[in-house]
Amino acid sequence: MIGNSAMDNTNLSLAYPSLRDFMGLELTEAMIRANMPEYLDNITQHGQAIGVRQPNSIVPVNYTNSAVGVIAPISGSNAVVKSMVTHGVRRCEILKSASGKVGLRVRAMNTGVFVCLVMDDSAAAKSGLRFGDQILQIDDVDMAGMSVDKVHTIFRKKNPGETTSLAVRDRPFERTVTLVRDSVDRIGFQFKDGKIVNIVKDSSAARNGLLTDHALLEVNGKNVIGLKDKEITKIITNLEGNALTVTVMPSFLFNHMVKEMDTSLFGKMDHSKPDF
Repeated sequence: MIGNSAMDNTNLSLAYPSLRDFMGLELTEAMIRANMPEYLDNITQHGQAIGVRQPNSIVPVNYTNSAVGVIAPISGSNAVVKSMVTHGVRRCEILKSASGKVGLRVRAMNTGVFVCLVMDDSAAAKSGLRFGDQILQIDDVDMAGMSVDKVHTIFRKKNPGETTSLAVRDRPFERTVTLVRDSVDRIGFQFKDGKIVNIVKDSSAARNGLLTDHALLEVNGKNVIGLKDKEITKIITNLEGNALTVTVMPSFLFNHMVKEMDTSLFGKMDHSKPDF
């Protein structure tokens, strides 16, 4: 049984072989060296990346996104924390709604079961499930090798008001970075088509480990996958307070994930802010 706290990734890989890859892509040192070399210096003796170094290449102020792009000096705020790479496993509890709907669609590939759609304002969305998450267990039953129909049947058999417990694997190499705005509400990075393309020298983004060639997944916990740049910019602009968080993952892995999924479902995806 997988507990609530994160487990050692090596032990998980031994217990659940499909954790050795992500949607058919083997997460080996050779793969990282070829496609994400910035992570090589941060692989521990157990083979798990735990952090990232500062970017080697940063750019001067030259931005097109109105909400980002200028120097945001770091203060002594406790809100500023270094980003960490996680390969965590977490629990999600889905309470089936009175309508009998869960609001979830999955896809099976390479013996794994992955979330390809979380409907807006659904029970699945409220549980914290996200696009690209891998479902390892449902009510302590392993999902390795399970078909999509069998997974959907498990949820359909639940009565309204009943809870389903899931063990879920985070998207690999995703990181949440805390940033601080400057005096004119800018935080030090540019993005295009949802991908970070520039980091401003000495900015909050540069100092806290944000890297170029990474896809934006969430802003303050709000899913932004599938949104247009102007919509993401509006979300950032309208956030209250000086600190905000962005969740990112390497573009190489993100592009692989999207290629394996049904992108036509993006318009139905949940973009609400989590309640927890």
